[in-house]
Amino acid sequence: MSVGPSGRIVVEVEPELKRELHSALVKDGQTLKDWFVKRAEEYVREGQQLNFFDNLPPAKQAQDRAG
Repeated sequence: MSVGPSGRIVVEVEPELKRELHSALVKDGQTLKDWFVKRAEEYVREGQQLNFFDNLPPAKQAQDRAG
């Protein structure tokens, strides 16, 4: 997928998923753009936070996350 300089993001999904997503968003009074921007900002913020488990071996990470 190419990444250009514009602010445009194009994602192709199955038509049924698109209909279901739009339907759910309408029920919540949200637009797809508003929903996406909110989720994208949360994702970026979470990726910038330090993770206590990052320095543990993968098996220990899974064990500690499971409780």
